[in-house]
Amino acid sequence: MVKGYISLAEARTAQANALDSAIPAIAAEVQAAQRANVLGGPGPIFLGIGASFAASAAAVWELRSRQIHSLRLNAGEYPLPFPRSAHPIIGVSQSGKSSETLAVLKSVDQTYRLSVVNAKGSPIADLSRQNISLGGIADSYASTIGYTATIAALGMIAESWDGGTIEPSWSSVADAVRALESRLAAQKEELVGRLRHAQYVDCAAIASSVGSAEVGSLLLREIARIPATGMSTRQYLHGAMESAGLGTHIIFGDEREVQLATTLARAGHQTILISPLSVTPEDHLSHISLPVLPATQRPLLEAIVMQTIAVETAVARGLDPDAFVFENHDTKVA
Repeated sequence: MVKGYISLAEARTAQANALDSAIPAIAAEVQAAQRANVLGGPGPIFLGIGASFAASAAAVWELRSRQIHSLRLNAGEYPLPFPRSAHPIIGVSQSGKSSETLAVLKSVDQTYRLSVVNAKGSPIADLSRQNISLGGIADSYASTIGYTATIAALGMIAESWDGGTIEPSWSSVADAVRALESRLAAQKEELVGRLRHAQYVDCAAIASSVGSAEVGSLLLREIARIPATGMSTRQYLHGAMESAGLGTHIIFGDEREVQLATTLARAGHQTILISPLSVTPEDHLSHISLPVLPATQRPLLEAIVMQTIAVETAVARGLDPDAFVFENHDTKVA
């Protein structure tokens, strides 16, 4: 166990209750920033790396659906200094110490620096014009609560931008998490059976949930040590699915994704579909049912599914879900 973190088991057990507390507190911070006229003007650029980059996908989708130009960038893939732009930058970093994100933010004028972090008093929070904190939630090393709370914060920012309103149904998300956890417990053995011997995993998702495919593959690599890749459904259809073989396919989405999952299952490939739509039972296909939710909230429940799948698969393979093989010293600043 890494110093300063709680175990995955503790984090997952506490997650619904933590969200119950965090969501209204985050909403209050977002509303305060809105009243201070910080969340307006040209749409934001979300800047992050790893899970923080994935967490931004639904927020970008929400803003674009409101006709507000927005994008997300991988902080580790951008030359410095960051080009002059009218778009504010929202640095996303659960630790507030991600070296790549910090470096980009330092290269722009403070007027354009916003951030979402878990801990106030961190380097990224301190240099921001406006910081929205998740509240210092105790989290696991392979992030669980920190990730789902980040999705909530970014979703509320996207909903609030330029005079928008936070979706009232955020208040019931924690209850939806509890209900989903109960359903997943009943399906655990079936899901693990699909992944126990997988040589790789492909994750593909509807565009608004592409972050779920990305973070799902990251969790499978971090926790279960299975080579995994995440991408949008449309990207997957453009050739990537041709290599389907001795792996498992995890699909997030609606009508097109149901069709994709059914096609893979009928070809004999182990497939897990995560969708609010009803599905005709098929050999090789498991269906995890989700409630119908706004695009900003749905990835939070999809993350719960992937946390469960990754942890239970690791245990079934005889791995310690909290053990990491490599430690890198240049991804976080002191």
